Amino acid sequence: MTETGGVKSQDTPFEGGPMDGRVLPVLLGATGHPPKTYRIPVPDAHGGPPAVLVYRREPRGHSRRLGLVQGWKYVYDPEGKKRGRLKWPWSKPGTEPETGPGTQPPA
Repeated sequence: MTETGGVKSQDTPFEGGPMDGRVLPVLLGATGHPPKTYRIPVPDAHGGPPAVLVYRREPRGHSRRLGLVQGWKYVYDPEGKKRGRLKWPWSKPGTEPETGPGTQPPA
């Protein structure tokens, strides 16, 4: 097997939900931050589809002088909804297509 070498992890605390009070090593991304959401599949006791626990990343604290983030923690999100991506002005739903020279009017 090949050594990965540069993979880093950070011990990250979990708050709320079934994982309250636990600290797990979470892999860091290319920016040195853990992922914004952490999903934990929990198998069903009766063999059904697994339930998924969703935790959201929040700052653990800020430095006094510069306000830099001191670390991260995960907070339980009971609804577990996927938050949408960035909304760009040209991709908003419900906007009318532009009409101008070289475009067909909507039918």
